[in-house]
Amino acid sequence: MVHGCSFLQIEMKDVTITSMETMTTSQYVKRAYAFRDKGYNCAQVVACSFADVVGMDEQSLFVMSEAFGGGMGGHKATCGAVSGAVLIISLLTSGGSVEATTKQISYEYAGEIVDGFLAQNGSLVCSELRGDDTGIVLRTCDLCIEDSVVLLHKLLQKIGKVS
Repeated sequence: MVHGCSFLQIEMKDVTITSMETMTTSQYVKRAYAFRDKGYNCAQVVACSFADVVGMDEQSLFVMSEAFGGGMGGHKATCGAVSGAVLIISLLTSGGSVEATTKQISYEYAGEIVDGFLAQNGSLVCSELRGDDTGIVLRTCDLCIEDSVVLLHKLLQKIGKVS
């Protein structure tokens, strides 16, 4: 166990998940809701739920994703749950240098998350999803989180990053 990494084992009502197990989509969703219950924002919830997949500690992902939560700056831009999913894609696909030839695949996979979310929910913009100006909620924050987790897990299965 890595020092200080609570993501390696999370206690929930009916399930204990460790990084050594093959996790199902529903287990990732349960993990996300456990983080949400701890007060994590939407981007942090999604990013930290996949800490074991990217081989990073929860605290680092928590810090990296904080400003993306709440639609970046108070519902002003892209849904934080989508941003958290795209962060995970970047961590898994980037070559880590400008010379790397990984941008195209990173963009392609990020596009799959974005396109899937948009098709399901009708918007990527936090304030529109929440109905801040119209009073018409397109999708709740919790369901945006769930959608992003499901889309990300299915993509990771497709590209062979998880079982």
